[in-house]
Amino acid sequence: MTTGKPFSPASERNRDPILEVLREHFAHAREVLEIGSGTGQHAVHFAAAMPWLGWQCSDRADYLPGIRAWLDEVALPNTPPPVELDVAQGAWPARTFDAVFSANTLHIMGWPEVQACFAGLDKTLAADAVLAVYGPFNYGGQFTSDSNREFDASLKARDGRMGIRDAEAVDALAQTIGLRLVDDIAMPANNRCRVWRRGVGATFTSPR
Repeated sequence: MTTGKPFSPASERNRDPILEVLREHFAHAREVLEIGSGTGQHAVHFAAAMPWLGWQCSDRADYLPGIRAWLDEVALPNTPPPVELDVAQGAWPARTFDAVFSANTLHIMGWPEVQACFAGLDKTLAADAVLAVYGPFNYGGQFTSDSNREFDASLKARDGRMGIRDAEAVDALAQTIGLRLVDDIAMPANNRCRVWRRGVGATFTSPR
């Protein structure tokens, strides 16, 4: 690891289970926008494993140097420079993508920011695009584990606007921009990878 390059142990642990999901659902995609790229670890791992994808990293300005450090070290041909994106305030990329990925972001955003994120996605997603989101979710207003309940409490102690989101509330937001849930996969550490698709023929696969 290069000195000064940011590193997330959680990203290292969850990257392969997430990749398995993305290989399936991004198989026909060509241009991916990653919202909240964080350290940049996911980007280099996924872009190397799926070379048919152009992987566009984005995050708030203070994260961009760390992301650049990862991208520059690996120097993949399908990872352009990261772009600044604050989903609630900043300008979104002036083009569309046929896939969007985000990990561990919805519970860090306040709910108004989650709403702003989906409003921005409305103009950013192509007509047949796929959206994949990784992270913890509640179902029917209930935590899925004691560890998620404790995690939610720790988030709210940091900032009362944070918290694990109800899957049904996120699905309702997705539906307002023409997205339909097509997959919901159990992941390590009581997380989920939930996938929505735009366009005709989007059918839900039972949770797995």
